[in-house]
Amino acid sequence: MTIEDKLLEIAAYTLPAFITGGVAFVMMQKFYNSEESKRKFELLRENQKQALPIRLQAYERMVLLLERINPTQLLIRVAPTGKSKDDYATLLSHHIQTEFEHNLTQQIYLTAETWDIILKAKNSTVQMIRKNALRDDVADADKLREAIMIELTETEAPSNIAISYLKEELKRVF
Repeated sequence: MTIEDKLLEIAAYTLPAFITGGVAFVMMQKFYNSEESKRKFELLRENQKQALPIRLQAYERMVLLLERINPTQLLIRVAPTGKSKDDYATLLSHHIQTEFEHNLTQQIYLTAETWDIILKAKNSTVQMIRKNALRDDVADADKLREAIMIELTETEAPSNIAISYLKEELKRVF
């Protein structure tokens, strides 16, 4: 027997072994990846199951915030302390900011777009109050309340628009 015959014989035994080993390695790799995907999916599903009630609570709190800063509700709840329209506008703005700061941490449970809508509703409400306070025909706090209420009969409150958006987003999520 020559060296070439010996090498051919060794190749005849080792080549099938390498092929079998390669196939086994690929199959084990696919099995491992499949099991890893299953574990990740189960973990994600468990996390979502725990996070869902917290997210729903965050949406509930945002609706409550938007209801509390709704100018109609705010004007009923916060009475003027004096005659000055500027003092009353500042008081209303302060109440809105306080409500907002109280719920600031809820943004981590909301989408960025939803949080932007809430910010815009808050800022639009403050802007509505400030705009009416700057009007020349509004002389005192009672006239300011009246002017804001008249504006709300002509346009929809920013908080109502934001609440509608929240409801639509919840329909898409659930």
